[in-house]
Amino acid sequence: MMFKLKLLAFKYWQKLKIANYWLWAQAVFILLAFLRLLPAKAAIRFSAWVARKIGPLSSRHKVATRNLANAYPEKSPQEIEEIALEMWDSMARLLAEYVFLDAIFDFDPDAKEKGLIEVEGEEIFRRLLDEKKPHIFFTAHTGNFELLPICAATFGLNVTALFRPPNNPFIARKVLKARRTNMGHLVPSKAGAAWSLAAVLGQDDNVGMLVDQKFARGVPSTFFNQPVKTNPLLAKLARQYDCDVYPARCIRLPGGRYRLELSEAMELPRDASGQVDIAATAQLLNDTVESWVREYPGQWMWFHKRWG
Repeated sequence: MMFKLKLLAFKYWQKLKIANYWLWAQAVFILLAFLRLLPAKAAIRFSAWVARKIGPLSSRHKVATRNLANAYPEKSPQEIEEIALEMWDSMARLLAEYVFLDAIFDFDPDAKEKGLIEVEGEEIFRRLLDEKKPHIFFTAHTGNFELLPICAATFGLNVTALFRPPNNPFIARKVLKARRTNMGHLVPSKAGAAWSLAAVLGQDDNVGMLVDQKFARGVPSTFFNQPVKTNPLLAKLARQYDCDVYPARCIRLPGGRYRLELSEAMELPRDASGQVDIAATAQLLNDTVESWVREYPGQWMWFHKRWG
C-alpha cells in the first residue's frame, strides 16, 4: 500500500513538473513572438532593459552575486551588483538574439566595410580549411557564443558542436530546432555524446565545445581559485586524436556590435610519456576561460552553479 502511494505521489509530482515546464515555455514563446514584431536592435535593447529590472528579483540573482563575491573578494557590494546587472543585460540580449541571428550575423570576409560583426583570426580560419586533419574549438558562455559556429561556416569550416539542452524539454526542442537551422551539426550533451564527437574527429572533421560548465564526475581543478570539477572530454579527445585545440570567444562591443576571436592553437601540457595530460589540460582550459571572464566579467553567465 505504501509503495502504491509513493508511486502515485511520484507520478503526480512528475505531472506538476511537466505542467510547470509547459507554462514557463509558453511564457518564453510569447516573449519571443512579441520580439519578432520589433526591429532587431529595438527588440534586443528592450530585452536587456527588462532583464535589468526583473533579473535582480529572481533567485538566480543571489546565486550570481554570491559567485561574484567569491570570485572577486576585493570588490565592493556595489561593484558586484553592477557586474550582475550587466550579466542580466548580456543574457537577455542572447535570448533575443536567437530570434534575429540572420539579421545580426552580417559578416562578409570579402566586404570592405565593417558590419555588426568583426573577426580576429580570419587567417586561421582560412588556413584550417586547407588542413586535412581534425580540430577542436572551445569557448565559454561569454558574449554571444552562438555566433562562433556560424562564423566558422562562413569560411567553409564544418563544426559539430556539443551543447547542453535546457532542462525545460519544451524550450529544449525549440532551441535545438533554431540551432540546427543556423549552426549546422549538433550533439546533445548526454550518454553517447563522446562517441559521436569521436566519430566526427575520426573523419578528420571539426568539433566545438563549451568548457565552463559544471560536471559532477569531472577532473578536480580550480576556477577563480576555488575548487571545481571540469569535464575531461576535450582533453581525452585531443589525446586520442592528437589534434590541435583552438580557443575562440565572442566579445560584446558598444553599439550592439560583436568581435569574434579565434586564437592560435594552444600548446597542451604533456605527461612523462608525451601524451596529453588530462588534469593539466583541464586546468589550462579553466585558466583560459578565467582570463576571458576577468577581462569582461559582465559578459559571463554568473548565475550558473559552476562551483556547485
